[in-house]
Amino acid sequence: MERFFRMTRDLSAVAILIAGIVLVILMLVTVTDVTLRFFGRPILGTYDLVCFLGAIVFGFALPFTSLMRKHVSMDFLISKRPKKLTNVLNLCTRCMVFFLFIWIGWNLIGFGMDLQKGGEVSATIRLPFYLVVYLLGASCLGQCLVVICEIWQIFGGKYE
Repeated sequence: MERFFRMTRDLSAVAILIAGIVLVILMLVTVTDVTLRFFGRPILGTYDLVCFLGAIVFGFALPFTSLMRKHVSMDFLISKRPKKLTNVLNLCTRCMVFFLFIWIGWNLIGFGMDLQKGGEVSATIRLPFYLVVYLLGASCLGQCLVVICEIWQIFGGKYE
């Protein structure tokens, strides 16, 4: 199981690195567009690019953020409860999160297939929508790997 944990941690680290690189690209595109607008020469399709890049940043940052537990949590509701009850509540929420992200990932991949069949592209730069949708679906499935690790830690008594 340690190998699975390491693989999940490594995949999450690669995803957050990609998210960071894409965020820098997003900022550069935005700053360049604003600067060029001042001279009357905006970048065509900036809106499309910023939307696509923002979605990628969000999706790829999700697994690592969860792995490091940097997300918003309501632990003040369960922090004063007995350890056994806390574990049961954590297990219930992790299972709900797992099924939610399996469902979202599965539907995103199905939606991406529909978009690919239909040939849907963005209005200005003609970038296919399905590429971003597939990436978001993959990141949701990556989030499921993180949740599996958390469930395993709850059973092992190492989840805090």
